[in-house]
Amino acid sequence: MIISRRVTIVRVSRPTEGDKDINKKLQWFGDSLGLFNLRDKDKSCFRVFIELLKAAKLRQPLSSDEIALKLGLTRGTVVHHLDKLMGSGIVVTQRNRYMLRVDNLRDLVEEIRHDVNKTCDGLAEVADQIDHALGI
Repeated sequence: MIISRRVTIVRVSRPTEGDKDINKKLQWFGDSLGLFNLRDKDKSCFRVFIELLKAAKLRQPLSSDEIALKLGLTRGTVVHHLDKLMGSGIVVTQRNRYMLRVDNLRDLVEEIRHDVNKTCDGLAEVADQIDHALGI
């Protein structure tokens, strides 16, 4: 079984150390992972992410209907964003309920780092094989 994840890392100006606005930091966190884009005018993906973060704190997975009801969004919109978050490896599903892959953001970063390192190791291995086959 091949598991495909799209991990995007974007270098975005970081909020200042003295900035106490947690929403700015959360927005920066998601922007740095390429989760949110400019077309999302009502920040619905950001809002879905925040609901999942709150649920992680309570260790309580949510259904797409629960998220839609809490946020005043259509279930289709929520499912669209959940699919994107699952595709990036940040969200997982169990029995039609969604949750962050891990319980906190620090662990999430470490999981992403592990995924990226594993992918780079695989790339290097195949690059060596190609170089050897081409005699370079």
